Amino acid sequence: MTILLVTIHVVVSLLLMLVVLIQQGKGADLAGAFGGGGSQMAFGARSATTFLQKSTAILFALFVVTSLGLAIIQARPSGSVMGSTPAATPSAPAPATPTK
Repeated sequence: MTILLVTIHVVVSLLLMLVVLIQQGKGADLAGAFGGGGSQMAFGARSATTFLQKSTAILFALFVVTSLGLAIIQARPSGSVMGSTPAATPSAPAPATPTK
């Protein structure tokens, strides 16, 4: 179970990084770099949600769920190493018998 969850977590992490890096920033147009009035305004009308924005939100939610799942699995107490082996009682040496 843990290996499967770690594998899913790594894949989701890589996909999330890829999707975030592919997206275009708000001031990424050339006019914004030189202070011109670009097509994207800071307080203008909100544009429609794109596929990349939706996939970022979904991947982020999966990332949080897998992170919490891994934290819960690791926090759960597992069996002790000492509890699985029988307790070894030290045996006292036999008393020496005097020789005649």
